[in-house]
Formats: sequence, C-alpha cells, structure tokens
Amino acid sequence: MPGKVLKIGTFSDWVGLFDEWRKDVGVNQGEVAGFKFDTLYGAIETDEIQFGHYKGRRKWENLRQIPTQQMRDALMNLIVYQGDTEFASVEQQRWLYETAPTDYDRKALLRVWIEEMRHGWQMCALLVDHFGHSGKVEARKMLERRAFENKRLLGAFNVDVDNWMDFFTYTDFVDRDGKFQLQMLKYSAFAPLGRSMSYMLREEAFHMGTGNDGLARVVRAGKVPAWLIQKYLNKWISGSYDLFGTDHSSSAHWAYVWGIKGRYDEPKNAHQPDLDDLNDYNRNLYRDEVAGLIERINRHLPAGTQPLYAPDIKFNRAIGRWAGQKFHPHSSAAMDDKVYEQQLSEFLPTAADKQLLVEIIHNEKNWIAEKTGARDPLETIAEPRKSAINL
Repeated sequence: MPGKVLKIGTFSDWVGLFDEWRKDVGVNQGEVAGFKFDTLYGAIETDEIQFGHYKGRRKWENLRQIPTQQMRDALMNLIVYQGDTEFASVEQQRWLYETAPTDYDRKALLRVWIEEMRHGWQMCALLVDHFGHSGKVEARKMLERRAFENKRLLGAFNVDVDNWMDFFTYTDFVDRDGKFQLQMLKYSAFAPLGRSMSYMLREEAFHMGTGNDGLARVVRAGKVPAWLIQKYLNKWISGSYDLFGTDHSSSAHWAYVWGIKGRYDEPKNAHQPDLDDLNDYNRNLYRDEVAGLIERINRHLPAGTQPLYAPDIKFNRAIGRWAGQKFHPHSSAAMDDKVYEQQLSEFLPTAADKQLLVEIIHNEKNWIAEKTGARDPLETIAEPRKSAINL
C-alpha cells in the first residue's frame, strides 16, 4: 500500500495486493469480503481485425504478434487507464454503505462495488499475464494510487461520491461513459482485451440501470427540487464529456489506425472515420444518448416543472477546445467571465446545496420512491458468469 514496496512476480502475488487494497480503502463490507473474484473471458464477434491498417488480418493473441513496440505501449496504456477508473470508482463511493436509503440500494451498491473491483481485477490480469515486468509494475501502481489522495489518472475519478444523489447521477452517466469506452475496446485487435469486454459490459449495464432507475425514483418522490437535481446532472455529465479525451487526439488517431480501439458504433458505421475527430465523434454520440435518457426521466416530473436537460457539450470543460471557456449549460451561449463566475452557483452544486440535500435525505423519509418488483441484486450477481471462461 502507499509507502510500502510490494513486488509482483505472478498473478497470485497481485491477488494478495488486491485483497490488501480493498481492506485499506474500507470497502470490504458484507458480501464483498467473501466474494470470489474471477478473470472472465467471453466470445468475440470475429477473429479478424475489423478496422484500421491491419483490417482483415487475424486478431493478436499475445504481444509477440503485435507488429511494433509503439503499438504494444499504446495498448498497455489503454488497459492501465481503464483499470485505474474501475478501482477509483470504488474508492469514490466508499462512504455510502451506511447511508443507503433502502436495503435494496445497499445491496445494489455492494454489487456495483464488486463488479467494479472485478473490472479492475480483469485489467490487472491482462497486464500481469501479457505485459511482463512493465505490466506487473503498472498493476501494482494501480492499487497504490488513491482517488481520495487525488492520485487517480483522470480528474473525474478523484472526486468524492459522498451522497446518494451523487451516486445515482454518477452511475447513470459516468458509468455510461464507461460503457462507451468498453464497447470501443470490445472491437480491439488484441483478442484477450476484446474477450474481456463481454462480461464487463454486462456488469456495467447493472450500474447504469441502478443510476437511471435511482434518478427516476428521486424525481417520482418529488422531495428533491428539480433545480437541485439539474445541478448534479451538470456536474457529472460535464465531467463525463472530458472522459472521452481531447479533441484532435493523436492517441485516438493511432489507436484506430492500429486497430486497438474503435468507434462506439464501429460495426454499424460504414463511413470512413475522421481520424482527427474520433474523441469528439464518440462524445457527441454519448451526449445524444444521455439527452434521450433525461427526456424519459422528465416524464416523472410534476406538470409545470422546468424540464431537466443534458448540459451543453461546451459547458464546464477542463480539456479540449472548450477548456476553461465560459458557456451557459442550457442555452450554450458564450458568457462573459465575470457574469459566468457570478452565475456558476446557479449551474453547479454549492456547499449550501449539498447541505440542503443532506437535510432532505435525513429528514424526508420518502425522499426516494420505493423500489418495487426487483430481485435481490446480490442473488443475481453470479448469473452472467455461468457461461464464462474462468482463467
């Protein structure tokens, strides 16, 4: 752990480090403690590379088959970043267990933790099994970083998710970015990475469903004002826009050319990609999907309530062409710096907003509508694994 040098010689050595990590960050409660983590590989659609310079050739099963060291390095970097987000999300949510609004939500939280941990486990398995000494070093570093020490690789994964409005918004929209990333990696020319995605995507679906249904239940209950919900949408969706990466990204360009990461809609999209605009292309697909989901949530608002919306893609951006620029989240109009700073408290949650939300959660028994007709999340957690290849 931090300050302690741990060497990884085999994957079993890494498992011990993983066990120490979950105890150290305080997420070893309940079913987490006894869960048996597996490395799961599913089927891939085709054995042929589906895009890029090597299209039509057989997918690579090991690093020796990958033509250049530069390509191998880029592939390892993609795996490291993906795994880092998985462990980070568990660290971000570590405070929520005791404050769950219902027993169902507590069990759903535990399932989300377990599956995010398994996703990190899966990425570490790829690093340890395929990338030699460098992969073992990166797997160790992944479990030495901490979100609450601001050491995770992407900024959105260093922010605490310390209340249940955060959690539902995060799992609906940040995990939805995760779905996009996993889908793009599913088409990878590196077959073990592609096979890893099948079960990760199935598990991610539960996380997104938990968030989306949770938000709908909050809206149906009518205790949290819509203007406050909107601020949390603005916070996490704008952060998710950044997770797609910079505009005009050379990394995305070459990842596509080399066949290691595709577009989100790769099999269905017959058009040649704009290699200079891949990140923004996928970001806009994400924004369209998010906007549609919010429209569905709006059906639960009382008549006459200002509808919720997906913030403009230029709002509150920290990277890319819009980084640091001032735009209205709804109208997309450019704003004067001074006016923007004066109105920012109307767009994003403030300390006072957070306190109001805490009071609503503590004082309003029915601040979230009851979850009805659902199976126990922990009873169904093993079902997608029945046909997996366990290695």
